[in-house]
Amino acid sequence: MSLLDVEEIHTYYGQSHILEGLSLEVGADEVVALLGRNGVGKTTTMRSILQLTPPREGSIRYDGEELVGKQTYEVATMGLGWIPESRRIFSHLTVEENLRAAIPPKSDLAAGLETAFETFPILEERRDQEAGTLSGGQQQMLAIARGLVGDNELLLVDEPSEGLAPQIVADVADALEGISEEVPLLLVEQNVHLALDLADRFYLVDHGQVVDEGAASDVSPDSDRLTEVLSA
Repeated sequence: MSLLDVEEIHTYYGQSHILEGLSLEVGADEVVALLGRNGVGKTTTMRSILQLTPPREGSIRYDGEELVGKQTYEVATMGLGWIPESRRIFSHLTVEENLRAAIPPKSDLAAGLETAFETFPILEERRDQEAGTLSGGQQQMLAIARGLVGDNELLLVDEPSEGLAPQIVADVADALEGISEEVPLLLVEQNVHLALDLADRFYLVDHGQVVDEGAASDVSPDSDRLTEVLSA
C-alpha cells in the first residue's frame, strides 16, 4: 500500500470543474513530480489532499486513513506538511521565530533549529533578522526549512524554484534532494529539468486529468511524451 493514494477525485472552484477524476499515489520512499502547464490543476491537487479545497467526489487515503471529510488542521496533525508556492512565512517575525513556530510542541526545539541551520547555513547567519526583509531566495529557504522541521512524514512542495536566481535554484534543489532521503515528497515544479532530476516517478496533468505517468528516468524534458502536452 502506498503512503498516499488519491483515487478519481473531482474538485471544483464554484461551478468550475478543475480536477476531473485525477488519481495518483506516493510511496513511502519516493519523490513524485506533478508536471503540467499553469492552470491544469496541480496546485488544486495539493489543496484537495490537504482539504483546503475538498473534492466533491473520490477518495484520498493517507497511510490507509481517509482524508476526505477531515478538517485541514486534522490532516496536518497526521504528518502532511505543505510548502506553498506563496511561501507564507511570518514576515514580521525573525527567522528563528518562524522556525520555532513550525516545530511541534513535543519535538526537540534545539534539534529542529540545528537541522534547519545545517540545511541552510544562511538562515543561521540571519536568525535574528525579520523574515520579510530576506531576499526571495532566502524566504524560499525559510519556507522549506519550516516544512523540514515540522516533523512531517510527507511533504507537498509547490513550485520551490519559482522566481529564483539559478544559483539559488541549485541550492534549493540540493536541499530538497537531502530532505527526500528522509521524507517522501510530492513536488509541483514548472522547471521540468529540476523536477525530473529530483523525482523517482512523474504524473503529467492536463485539464484536470493524469494523461501520462512513469519513471522519471524514462523521459527527458524535451521528449515528445512531455512536450506535446507542456507546450500545447
